Amino acid sequence: MNDIIKAVILGIVEGLTEFLPVSSTGHLIIVNEFVDFTGSFAKMFDIVIQLGAILSVIVYFWHKLFPFGRSKTKLEKAETWNIWKKTIVGVFPALIFGAMLGKQIEEYLFNPITVALALLIGGIILIILEHRKTQPQITAIASLSYKTAFFIGIIQCLAMIPGTSRSAATIIGAMLLGVSRVVAAEFSFYLAIPTLFAASAYSLIKTGFNLNTIQIQLLVVGFIVSFLVAWVVIAGFMKFISKRDFKPFGYYRVVLGILILLYFNFI
Repeated sequence: MNDIIKAVILGIVEGLTEFLPVSSTGHLIIVNEFVDFTGSFAKMFDIVIQLGAILSVIVYFWHKLFPFGRSKTKLEKAETWNIWKKTIVGVFPALIFGAMLGKQIEEYLFNPITVALALLIGGIILIILEHRKTQPQITAIASLSYKTAFFIGIIQCLAMIPGTSRSAATIIGAMLLGVSRVVAAEFSFYLAIPTLFAASAYSLIKTGFNLNTIQIQLLVVGFIVSFLVAWVVIAGFMKFISKRDFKPFGYYRVVLGILILLYFNFI
């Protein structure tokens, strides 16, 4: 298979799965196995194309995230700065734990079996969580305290285990802390910006930017495809959860986890 086609496929997978609670890393690890795209560059590629997905978040939530708009009132600008402050507080635990454990996790846990088990467990938790009848206490980002943002950030660290899903970890953590479904998803998007940017920058620095022309082309293709697909997915996802719950994603994770276990153990 042509490498450009592989980059397009992986860009689509990244864009589709990065912000859904189904684990983009887990899907990429599995797809890489089937398209024969492995090795150190493949691992770096999977991380760096997340920058395309990050850009889609910034574009989609531009009005809420850009604090210097002339049309914004002082109150709106203050709310924007508060979003960034809470995001920084929330991302701090991941930066610390990522620096401490990132290498060991990549070495020992980046495999299909770990992904399958994480998908299964996360799916079951999502289904159980959505069967609760509790009423959320936090229904707006403005009502989200710094303490709650920090605890969501701690729970986000579970996403370092491939297959867990950064989106699922932050959404589940937020909902367990009394945050509404829509606000949990929105804050998860905000947390993605510094979290994924830091992971991508670290990966590029680690490789020393020693990339040839073909590798740069593959990264550009993956980046663009990931951005376009993720932009569409974010818009659709926000509309979906405003009317429905996360149970379909939970069932999807369980089924996919079982299929992966069966495939890599019996086929």
